[in-house]
Amino acid sequence: MTSTQAAGRTAETQVMGILNVTPDSFSDGGSYTAVSDAIARARKIDEAGAAIIDIGGESTRPGADPVSVDEELSRVVPVVEQIADDPDIEATISVDTYKPAVAEAVLDAGADIINDQNGLDDPDMRSLVASRECTAILMDAVNIPVEPEFTPAADDIVAAVCERLEERVERARSAGVADDQLVLDPGVGFATGPGDDLELIARTDEFSALGYPVLVGASRKSFTKAIVDQPPRERVAPSLAAHLVAANHGADIVRVHDVAETVSALRTAEALWEHRPHTR
Repeated sequence: MTSTQAAGRTAETQVMGILNVTPDSFSDGGSYTAVSDAIARARKIDEAGAAIIDIGGESTRPGADPVSVDEELSRVVPVVEQIADDPDIEATISVDTYKPAVAEAVLDAGADIINDQNGLDDPDMRSLVASRECTAILMDAVNIPVEPEFTPAADDIVAAVCERLEERVERARSAGVADDQLVLDPGVGFATGPGDDLELIARTDEFSALGYPVLVGASRKSFTKAIVDQPPRERVAPSLAAHLVAANHGADIVRVHDVAETVSALRTAEALWEHRPHTR
C-alpha cells in the first residue's frame, strides 16, 4: 500500500496498529524495545489485518521524560529499516514523531507516513513534508506530554478542535503541503477531559466535514475509566466501542493496540451497516 492509499477515503475504515518501541509508554512500554521483538510484533500487526503500522519512539504519557533526537533515532530507525525490507509485511509504515530530524531519517529508512502529534507546528517539519510529498497525520494537541491537571478552555471542545485543525491545515498548505497529503486527528486524550473525549469521538463527522481523512486514536485511553474502571491492558472492549462509534461517524483510520479484535469488529459492523444504509 502506498502512502497515498493510506491517506485516501475508502469504503472500509483502516486499522493502524500501534508499535511502541519505548520503555515507558502507558500501556505496552518495554514490550518491544528489542528490535527482534519489535519486528515480531510488526508481523503480528500485519497478519491481523492492519493497513498501517505506527512506530513510536517517545512516550506521551503523563510524566514522560523527553527523548533526545539521537535516542529516538536509535529506537525507531532500525525497526523501520527491517520492516521496510521484510517482504512478508504489506502494511504501510508510519512513524509517530514531531522532530524533523527523526522524520527525515525514517523517511529515508522506508517510512511512508509521518504522524505528528504537534500538528506540523514546526516549520521545518512542514517544509520536510512538502518536499518529500509524504502523507502527514496532523494531530490537534495542546498538552504534550500529557499533564493530568491541564484543563482546556473551551465551551465546545469539538468546535475548538476544528478551529485549531483548520489553522494547522492552512499553515501546512502555505508551506506547500498538498491537501491529499493530510490526515486529521482530533487528539483524543490530549488536552481533554473524559467528557470532552466522548464528544470528540461521538462527533467525528464534524471533523470529516473539514474535507480531509480523519484518524481517531482512542485505544486503551484513560477517558474510559469514568465509564468502566479498568487498567490499560484490560480496556479492549471500551476501545472497540469507541472506535466503532468513530467509524460509524466517518473515521477513515483508527489507531489501536488490539488489532485483530478491531479488524474483526469493524468488518462485522461494516457488513451490518451495508444492510442499514441510513445508519452511517
